[in-house]
Amino acid sequence: MARTITGKKPKHFGFTLRTLLSYMGRHKFLLLAVAVLVSISGVANLLGTYMIRPVVNSVGDGDIPGFLRGVVVTAVIYGIGALSAFGYTQTMVYAAQKVLYDIRRDLFHHIQSLSLRFFDTQRHGDIMSYFTNDVDTVSDALNNSFAMSIQSFIQLAGTLVMLFVLNWKLSLIVVLGYLAMFLYIRYSAKRSTAYYTVQQAALGDVDGYIEEMVAGQKVIKVFNHEPENLRVFNEKNEVLRKAGTGAQNYAATMVPAVVSISYINYAVVAVLGGIMAINGMTDIGSLASYLVFVRQAAMPINQFTQQSNFLLAAMAGAERIFEAMSLKPEVDEGKIRLVNVREEKGTLTACDEKTGCWAWQKPEGTLVPLRGDVRFHDVSFGYDKGHTILKHVSLYAKPGQKIAFVGSTGAGKTTITNLINRFYDIDDGSVTYDGIDVREIEKDSLRQSLGIVLQDTHLFTGTIEENIRFGKLDATHEEVVRAAKIANADSFIRRLPQGYDTRITSDGASLSQGQRQLLAIARAAVADPPVLILDEATSSIDTRTEALIEKGMDQLMEGRTVFVIAHRLSTVRNADAIIVLEHGQIVERGCHEELLAQKGEYYQLYNGMFELS
Repeated sequence: MARTITGKKPKHFGFTLRTLLSYMGRHKFLLLAVAVLVSISGVANLLGTYMIRPVVNSVGDGDIPGFLRGVVVTAVIYGIGALSAFGYTQTMVYAAQKVLYDIRRDLFHHIQSLSLRFFDTQRHGDIMSYFTNDVDTVSDALNNSFAMSIQSFIQLAGTLVMLFVLNWKLSLIVVLGYLAMFLYIRYSAKRSTAYYTVQQAALGDVDGYIEEMVAGQKVIKVFNHEPENLRVFNEKNEVLRKAGTGAQNYAATMVPAVVSISYINYAVVAVLGGIMAINGMTDIGSLASYLVFVRQAAMPINQFTQQSNFLLAAMAGAERIFEAMSLKPEVDEGKIRLVNVREEKGTLTACDEKTGCWAWQKPEGTLVPLRGDVRFHDVSFGYDKGHTILKHVSLYAKPGQKIAFVGSTGAGKTTITNLINRFYDIDDGSVTYDGIDVREIEKDSLRQSLGIVLQDTHLFTGTIEENIRFGKLDATHEEVVRAAKIANADSFIRRLPQGYDTRITSDGASLSQGQRQLLAIARAAVADPPVLILDEATSSIDTRTEALIEKGMDQLMEGRTVFVIAHRLSTVRNADAIIVLEHGQIVERGCHEELLAQKGEYYQLYNGMFELS
């Protein structure tokens, strides 16, 4: 959908500016040093121009020693200005990078604190645009515009003062030209700001679309969707073009307008000044210095207008960044945490060393052994208001039981697992873990006690061993190998060029889908959790490989509470209980033989499966 481009000011301009200034304030001493050096450079430029007066007058008076002194003083002044300019440019680069480091760090930290609902509703390309396009616009402004803006202000204010000192009558005409410049700059900047805001949003939209299309190239080519993709891309690209053109059009007119007004100003002042010099109303040196100041008066304004593009784009980019950082993070009101315990004479004691035994520690210090007893009590839930997925679901999984969920697509199987680990919070009812409401448990502790193998695997850039160790960061090499053997991944890993040190890139594009799934299972195995969730964990594994890892999976599931979601009914026959879901409700529960004897939903699903095979 195309965005409507208006002339309105960004919604949170004040908030954006205050937040950006607060980040800059963290490095106030560096920025203060920049301001001091810029001020010295600006003052040196003003004094150097003023020295034209004594130098010219000394030549006119035939005062050669005075002329030489004036030249030497001018050279010293400009030398100090040059050194100051070198100093502030180097300091500004260092300060700007520290500010950007803080923004990126805080943005990344905050993005990670957001709930899964945010990532489910935002395109990944648009999120990436925060860290690339939006941060880059702030970087350009800090590196190119901060010091230049200070210098422009000092030169502009200093030039006005010097103009009135040299000739206040002519300066009244100059001031009128200044007013004309400022009025036009204000008008153009107001229009450009609105376009820059839309431009940054449109750029994120384009990035998000490109990310989707690149990730889905196989599907696109299979269905010959290239022409339609190009049409949609052209629409989004056109919105970006219009916003970019509008922003640059208004911003680009500022410099020519300022230059034209300054030329007119200079011509008028030169003529009137010449008449005043002829009539003895001013000396030649003062007029020469004055005319140079008038000519230079437009330079700081030009510099500021040239930097306005960076400033306006930076404010638009910063607005998107700080709006994302102001999003409400994932709420965690849990106060019960998971701790290592040692058992002595039937009594549990919390300890720091890793014993392999765990317990829930309540705020008052009471310890509840971690057993893996998970229960749903009349739970209702919907991802969106008004659209309920689970309806009054009640179920239990005793410690060590294997519970399988079957049902048609959209029945609510994955939703149940999402609620166990609190990726989402329920609307009604309760979920208990060892008799404790999961909302009372710290999310980090809750998820530490769970091992999950998802249907959609994700591998990170790094070695095979690092990806398996993702499940337990302090796992030894021996533990990694043991986990790989349980998942039956060890044999194919050893056949890779560098074995466990083989690097993975592009989400494991060089591996088959089945191999990626095996690594995900190994990742869960190395975590050694008391509760295991397998969401279509073997969906991408062929039946032969599935049979090979069955014993390893049994070993992994031994003594653990396991939730299995599977469309392949052959994988759930040995479950302690099979729960059949339809339209968010439990319609049947029992073991394989019991459900077949009932000849209900499971019977139809099971026989339909064999009819298809």
